[in-house]
Amino acid sequence: MVIRTRFAPSPTGYLHVGGARTALFCWLQARADKGVFILRIEDTDLERSSEESVQAILEGMAWLGLDYDEGPYYQSERFDRYAELIAQLLEQDKAYHCYCSKDRLEALREQQMKDGLKPRYDGHCRKLEQAPSGIKPVVRFRNPQTGSVVFEDQVRGRIEISNHELDDLVIARPDGSPTYNFTVVVDDMDMGITHVTRGDDHINNTPRQINIYHALGAQPPVFGHVPMILGEDGARLSKRHGAVSVLAYRQLGYLPQALLNYLVRLGWSHGDQEIFTVPEMLRSFKIEDVNRKAAAFDYHKLDWVNQHYMRNLPPQEVSEHLAWQFDALAIDTETGPLLSDIVMVQAERCNTLVEMAEQSRIFYEDFDKFDAGAANKHLRPVVEQPLRALMSRLGDLESWKPDGLNQVVRLVAEELEVGMGKVAQPLRVALSGTSVSPAIDKTLWLCGKQRSLSRISHALEYVMFRASQA
Repeated sequence: MVIRTRFAPSPTGYLHVGGARTALFCWLQARADKGVFILRIEDTDLERSSEESVQAILEGMAWLGLDYDEGPYYQSERFDRYAELIAQLLEQDKAYHCYCSKDRLEALREQQMKDGLKPRYDGHCRKLEQAPSGIKPVVRFRNPQTGSVVFEDQVRGRIEISNHELDDLVIARPDGSPTYNFTVVVDDMDMGITHVTRGDDHINNTPRQINIYHALGAQPPVFGHVPMILGEDGARLSKRHGAVSVLAYRQLGYLPQALLNYLVRLGWSHGDQEIFTVPEMLRSFKIEDVNRKAAAFDYHKLDWVNQHYMRNLPPQEVSEHLAWQFDALAIDTETGPLLSDIVMVQAERCNTLVEMAEQSRIFYEDFDKFDAGAANKHLRPVVEQPLRALMSRLGDLESWKPDGLNQVVRLVAEELEVGMGKVAQPLRVALSGTSVSPAIDKTLWLCGKQRSLSRISHALEYVMFRASQA
């Protein structure tokens, strides 16, 4: 059997990280067994669906590298197929028209709750002999009234639900549009889906859907329901906990490799291993090993994973994502160091690519003024001699490499018989405008010769002006 999995988001908003984790699990199931991974856009809610949301889903999937073999399919293009099968169920008396008004259904619900009963449709129109005039009916699925639905959930184990607990589900609205529980069955049946992995908020739908499969003469797929993702307060992860959109994590400076690694570990483990490349995920991941308990999203852990990938991926690979951050900040990187060199120097110092881009702005753009505290402490008249000595020696340097730059700074300190800090810190403020930057040889290297000499000259002017005001 060729495994066929699917990810089926609704385009009514962004791609949520919970959905992305589900997509990853489905993708891993298919890829590990050389199966087929399908993307389906469930856009039957035409009022709430939008092209903008569709593009956000496609872009998020592409950014994460979750490629699909078929699709994207759109439910909105399959209404004729749904209508065909609804008509078939009506003809076979496996579905029926229901004319109950909203008022009747609400009164029924209130009475059942008052009596301590589970609210459910009472089958009033199951055997209706004469249809009322002037009312557009819904179509209800004629659910079996005896027996049970039993299935083996890949995450939760054996589940059994009595058909007595299930009422007759609406499968078409008065305007003829199909409902979710019907369309998803038809789509999975027509697309040959063998394994459905989805959030456990769908688990109550599964017995109903299995009965619809049987009514359509189809074999249900294997189901697996993964627990939801929680915030640190134990509530379901939402915007109030921070970013939840996949593309928001790109904007915040996370690498897709890091987010994938973090998501696969939310509720799944393989020994004590924390870092998983995609090939390692493919070798190790089994849906049966997913924990039944919900996992909490830990932003500090994500930072740790992200920095690991910034440090350990090839710098050129990281730099491709860093370029996006510079573009977002409107920083022109055409004149300045290679982005891969930025990555090599800054990866240890930053948790995110946004931090890296912001802290590396000085290597591409001039700053307006010195930090007041840093200048007051390190750009005093006494540093005129070290800065002039540095300017002279750096100007004569032919090879602008970190080792040679480090030697120049050390040599100036030795000649003036002062500690390295007495030379390096004024130079750092001159180059960066602040007292914080990478190692001084790396800062010089990334600034480049022309920019470095120009900034030292500017710092000397500041020092001399300050001396004249003393």
